[in-house]
Amino acid sequence: MITRGCLKIDMNDSIKTIQQQIQTLRETIDMHNYRYYALNAPTIPDAEYDRLFRQLQQLEQHYPQLITSDSPTQRVGAAPLKEFIQVMHRTPMLSLKNAFEDREVEAFDRRIRKELKIDHVEYTLEPKFDGLAVNLTYEKGILKSGATRGDGEKGENITLNLRTIKSIPLRLSLEHPPSLFEVRGEVLILKADFEKLNQEQQKKNKKTFANLRNAAAGSVKQLDPAITAKRRLVFFAYGVGVHEGTAPPYTRQSEAMDYLKTLHFPIACEYKVAIGVKALLAYYHEMTTSRDKLPYEIDGIVYKVNDLAQQAKLGFVSREPRFAIAHKFPAVEDVTDLVGIDVQVGRTGALTPVARLAPVFVGGVTVTNATLHNEDEIKRKQIMIGDKVIVRRAGDVIPEVVAVVPEQRPSHAKSFLMPDHCPICGARAVRLPGEKVTRCTGGLFCPAQRKQAILHFASRRAMDIEGLGEKLVDQLVENSIVRTPADLYKLGLSAMANLERMAEKSANNLLVAIEKSKRTTLARFIYALGIRHVGESTAKDLAYYVGQLDRLMAMNVEQLQMVPDIGPVVALSIVDFFAEKHNREVIEQLRSCGVRWEEHSGKVRQISSLLHGKTFVLTGTLPSITRDAAKEKIEHLGGKVTSSVSTKTDYVVAGSDPGGKYDKAVKLGIKILDEAGLMKLLQDSSGVSN
Repeated sequence: MITRGCLKIDMNDSIKTIQQQIQTLRETIDMHNYRYYALNAPTIPDAEYDRLFRQLQQLEQHYPQLITSDSPTQRVGAAPLKEFIQVMHRTPMLSLKNAFEDREVEAFDRRIRKELKIDHVEYTLEPKFDGLAVNLTYEKGILKSGATRGDGEKGENITLNLRTIKSIPLRLSLEHPPSLFEVRGEVLILKADFEKLNQEQQKKNKKTFANLRNAAAGSVKQLDPAITAKRRLVFFAYGVGVHEGTAPPYTRQSEAMDYLKTLHFPIACEYKVAIGVKALLAYYHEMTTSRDKLPYEIDGIVYKVNDLAQQAKLGFVSREPRFAIAHKFPAVEDVTDLVGIDVQVGRTGALTPVARLAPVFVGGVTVTNATLHNEDEIKRKQIMIGDKVIVRRAGDVIPEVVAVVPEQRPSHAKSFLMPDHCPICGARAVRLPGEKVTRCTGGLFCPAQRKQAILHFASRRAMDIEGLGEKLVDQLVENSIVRTPADLYKLGLSAMANLERMAEKSANNLLVAIEKSKRTTLARFIYALGIRHVGESTAKDLAYYVGQLDRLMAMNVEQLQMVPDIGPVVALSIVDFFAEKHNREVIEQLRSCGVRWEEHSGKVRQISSLLHGKTFVLTGTLPSITRDAAKEKIEHLGGKVTSSVSTKTDYVVAGSDPGGKYDKAVKLGIKILDEAGLMKLLQDSSGVSN
């Protein structure tokens, strides 16, 4: 008995018994490959599949004489090629005539009906995949070769690469297979896998693929099959070429597709049969709107006369079949001139470069603008103003520049530089370390950020101006009533009288809420300013440690990093914000309007307090203090408040109607406090200092 990994090999077993074990494992693995890659319906977990695969590998390693070319273990492992060999196709792989308008399809149907002398023609309707067409050749049921379409007469032998694609059967599931059988289809990469591939390419600082077709073609034409194997390519069959040695069990294209399906070849589930041109056009327009939801890219619909005898009668013209036509969708990609790059400023201050294009018809619309994402993307794609660029628009996705055409770069092309000042308000534009986006620092006064700044300023955890919602802010800004947060404190009834759905009572309630918000805390005010990376917790740290706003505004990066939990990125963001004089002017206006808070000389956090490092959960209604106020007191003394009870929770503070959190605390044996117990703990802790 020999043990190899998890497999025990009995040396007394006959070769015939071992051969039967190997064959059973191969058939089982092939079946699971089919269910996983063709049907997308796996029945076992990956770990179980891996166990079966390792078991087969170990048997074949011990009995190398039993290894065959159709074994699942032989999909990868050949040495890289120096070049691909050209091979002749037994029958040409012809291209299809394209139709771009409904009338061209109607003319196609009229010609077919006239030549066949029938009133109605039955067609197959198949998605036109946007991948790489290939021909697979099986001899006595075993995959022997695979080649690209090439020029139709001859293609490149890419057998070793195609063998790595798990949706391609290495053996036909037939007891008596044809002596020669050709399957024609398309190699694709699915949309989700395309995104993952480009992300991996970026991480490795390698060139990304412009589109799915390039990704599939580039992957399947690797000289090293091991690289192809990592790309998660898929294959979909769309027809049969040569069939010799047995009588074909099909007389129609639809029957041939069903036959391929029984042989475990994936076919498009969108494929269907229809009669008459009206059905063709209805299907085309249906697919035009639903194509973006498909897992793969298609660029049109292929119509084929279904009856194979009728196909033979119609024959070919030049290099095109007369019995089929491709009805193409409006192009999702095209080439045009990049005439300039503008910079837009978003609601959060992000500066986004936007391509200004010579008008180009893409995805069914005329496109003149396209996103360039950010400065790094422009550099990575080596985009220059004046370039010929490939523009892509799919469905409702914002058009984007996916690549340049470097061989057509004009001599006058020039590089793009991200501006160092906001194009809207003139404030400094900065890019913080570790970020991809450049941002405007004029958060309190920049028109592009106006709505976002005011909504944040008025939010519950900031200045807590009740009744100032998004729709009302939209009206105030769009009517130029409010330009900065300071303008909120200058509002009167007359300013709001003409606003939509603003009755006198609502206006009065809002003015009361604005007046009430003038009395706040330094922590809330700092948070309300909307400084990048300064959240509620950081604002509390700054207020507690620094104590005074003027002192905070005067601090440099090094001084700010002395505050607990403030790192260089946050410190730099704070310095950049207060360095912008217009932000300081708005702050001064807010003070002049009566916004105030208590200040102190600054304190060192009491890190040795009894609460330091302790975790609290608040539940239920406390008698005389809000949960927000309790949370603020706990955090002030170094504690942490979370929303869920776990074994890491130190205290649960329970008021009336505490609910399930109380029950869980009891079950876990966590100490439970009422409001009086919390107050005593806070008082005891505040008496301990460092």
